[in-house]
Amino acid sequence: MRILTGSLFVVTVTPATPATSSGTSGIESRVGHYYAMDDTYVVGREKVREYARAVQDHHPAHKDQEAAVALGYSDLVAPLTFTSIPAMAANRHLFESVISGYDTYVQTEQVFEQHRPIVVGDHLGTDVELSKVRRIAGRDLITVTNTFTDAAGETVHTMHTTVAGVTADEVDPAITQAVQNVMMHDVNILGRDGADGGYTRPVRPAGDIRIANDTGRAPGTRSFDDLTVGDVLPTQNARLSRGDLVNYAGVAGDVNPIHWNEEIARLAGLPNVIAHGMLTMGLGAGFVSSWSGDPGAVTRYAVRLSQPAIVSAAEGGDIEYSGRIKSLDPESRSGVIIVVAKSGSRKIFGLATMTIRFT
Repeated sequence: MRILTGSLFVVTVTPATPATSSGTSGIESRVGHYYAMDDTYVVGREKVREYARAVQDHHPAHKDQEAAVALGYSDLVAPLTFTSIPAMAANRHLFESVISGYDTYVQTEQVFEQHRPIVVGDHLGTDVELSKVRRIAGRDLITVTNTFTDAAGETVHTMHTTVAGVTADEVDPAITQAVQNVMMHDVNILGRDGADGGYTRPVRPAGDIRIANDTGRAPGTRSFDDLTVGDVLPTQNARLSRGDLVNYAGVAGDVNPIHWNEEIARLAGLPNVIAHGMLTMGLGAGFVSSWSGDPGAVTRYAVRLSQPAIVSAAEGGDIEYSGRIKSLDPESRSGVIIVVAKSGSRKIFGLATMTIRFT
């Protein structure tokens, strides 16, 4: 079995839906499946601080209200990857009751589009759409899009999550019982409700989509005029322990046991426990904002995961972050940063870029 990278959560299906003649497992007809969460997610001050600590993002605008106000925010600003929390809860129905044919899912790619920074007090509406299914190298890649809107109905953040579907023949059968014995009791690991029979596809309602923007706030970043293509960001090292992984799992709601249970990790084909893909991305976002000066000035962050970051019980794990300016746009006074993350000698980001508005 190939090494799994990233994470979502473990869902065991019995039985799996066989692949169709086109190669996919039959979910192509469900592309476009859409639903919106009934309740809004209220962004709380302590949750922002808690999440920032979990991803080791020490920018003062995440924890000190005066620092956030000095940058033009009404309250604490959430870290860029904070939306993974409401998305985790919102996407659960899709993976438990709509998508069928796989025994587990592995996160491979993530794109964050920040139209307007999320701040304490925001009431976020969250919707879910199965936006794309494609088959590459014999594996189905499934993209789910989450759209987050504020109380005014404007889209403040869009998140695209791509996972690879893993079928039964790639998983050690012993993992089913092992997972059952360690997972939270409210997590569906042995089947789905409504995955088969009587399916109808709800689609996104027609209507205009209003996109929020942050152009009225001057970014608190470095001056565009002081930057040059090829400039290198100072290297930063992040240290992870098993305690950090357990803490992140609780804060973000990602309870996949491959991040804290060695037996499950090895049954899944991993050499040891690995860090959450979202955690490594959150660390990367904090690395860049500590250099740029303003976490809310990011407009796009795209990461393709290539290798896992191993975190052993005895030695922990280290990730080295580095970066350089790939391009600069004088008209918009923005730039694209290439972010490199290495654990040991292995690159855990295959390709990662971040677009930032500069002063």
